[in-house]
Amino acid sequence: MTVVRFEPWSLINRLHGELDQLLGAPPSAGSRAASRVAALIPHVDVREAADRYLLQADLPGVQPTDIEITADQGVLTIRAPRGVERREDAETPARVERFAGIFQRRFTLPDNANAEAISARSHHGVLELTIMKQVKPEPRRISVEAA
Repeated sequence: MTVVRFEPWSLINRLHGELDQLLGAPPSAGSRAASRVAALIPHVDVREAADRYLLQADLPGVQPTDIEITADQGVLTIRAPRGVERREDAETPARVERFAGIFQRRFTLPDNANAEAISARSHHGVLELTIMKQVKPEPRRISVEAA
């Protein structure tokens, strides 16, 4: 007599993986889809000072030369590819949680943001953007002369 191991959750897990793939969600850890390319949304902190906005985005595993930042028609776009090193070992990994993908995030710039004065630097996987504010002209009171 052959003993067959019954796994009641295998069908549910397979359905969950196929729904993730269909909806574009990142693959779950340990799935076969974990080695595929996925879209990643970086975590971002935005702070406002009197003269500028400071944006910090987590981009782990991305080289500063691979980061692409564009400001077009009031939309700031951060895009950076992240690859996972492939090892050519005879052993297969027991668990794979990291995967390749493209970090992408878009922001609508406020009206007072100066798109020409954006500076960026990356340090230990954290991208820092400084967006300077435009000087807002003060309203001017116009006097009316009697005729």
